[in-house]
Amino acid sequence: MNRYDNRLHILTKEYDELISRENEKILPGNGVFERYKYPILTAEHPPLEWRYDFNPETNPYLMERFGINAVFNAGAIKFNGKYLVMARVEGHDRKSFFAIAESPNGIDNFRFWEYPVQLPDLYPEETNVYDMRLTKHEDGWIYGIFCSESKDPDAPAGDLTSAIAAAGIIRSRDLKNWERLPNLVSQSQQRNVVLHPEFVDGKYALYTRPQDGFIDAGSGGGISWALIDDITHAVIKKEIVIEQRHYHTIKEVKNGEGPHPIKTPQGWLHLAHGVRACAAGLRYVLYLYMTSLDDPRKVIAQPGGYFMAPVGEERTGDVSNVLFSNGWIADEDGTVYIYYASSDTRMHVATSTIERLIDYCRHTPEDRLRSTTSVKSIYDIIEANKLVMSENAVVL
Repeated sequence: MNRYDNRLHILTKEYDELISRENEKILPGNGVFERYKYPILTAEHPPLEWRYDFNPETNPYLMERFGINAVFNAGAIKFNGKYLVMARVEGHDRKSFFAIAESPNGIDNFRFWEYPVQLPDLYPEETNVYDMRLTKHEDGWIYGIFCSESKDPDAPAGDLTSAIAAAGIIRSRDLKNWERLPNLVSQSQQRNVVLHPEFVDGKYALYTRPQDGFIDAGSGGGISWALIDDITHAVIKKEIVIEQRHYHTIKEVKNGEGPHPIKTPQGWLHLAHGVRACAAGLRYVLYLYMTSLDDPRKVIAQPGGYFMAPVGEERTGDVSNVLFSNGWIADEDGTVYIYYASSDTRMHVATSTIERLIDYCRHTPEDRLRSTTSVKSIYDIIEANKLVMSENAVVL
């Protein structure tokens, strides 16, 4: 076997072993959800055919021709019995694109479709796209809303970092043929926009996050709510903050909706990210809240603190100390597959159930915003436990 064939054999063998590896649930967990041992997608998961020129004449050393830096921040949907994630794939060139990976069980054996997604190119100034949220809407379409990034045309000469963000909108019926609609029109920059799966008052409803700048939320008060008349020419006329930021909390710097909320008998279940400042920079964590079935703008449950935060390997990567989720799937049996990225580098899955997540939201103490009241929450739990133990002792 010559050098080329030997290298090809090794690459193929290692790739096949990677994508067919069974995942393992990490137990006992915290009772709310379970993590899994292996990331579901990494920079090594995109097909070899995307990365290598297999012609020995043009690539005699079998070098990687298109390098993948990271796979992260994936939208998710169950379609035709398969678990699909629409991942953000970032090349060595720093440009991101979307690609769909499919799994038979939602926790392992994710394999990318033959080609990445080729978006209709409506905006010549658009430089980068990322962080797709997928929503199967009651109008019959599957919508994708993502961040469309462009260089700020008003940036001073020599400033190569200033950017502007808009919400791009696409839709499909088969997840392969995509129609691109005009970008969302908003008075502020928008990087976290999510489509509610049902009409509200006969209109399309959006969860937004108005920002003063590309990175900083500034005067933006938190996760907001907006109704639009026509999704094919989406214009925000009014935004109402429904989930506020607070000083000295996990969401003091900014917060944003993750995937679209899950409808449950007790209310709409929301997964969001919160950002705070620390000595190491910005720390991103995930949290849950619930809103009313009758009025999705009305928050009815706000468990305090984070739901998930980076641990172990999740803490390191291109942008360290970050968890981010823009995709989850609620299965027919009540299982919830939570797809989350760590440190802008890799994708993971955690599983829970609708029942457990509702219990967590309804019975976890709220953040009472002060150290003394946090201690009061612990005292309440201790006293309740003493009462239970006392009653059990009497019964015995």
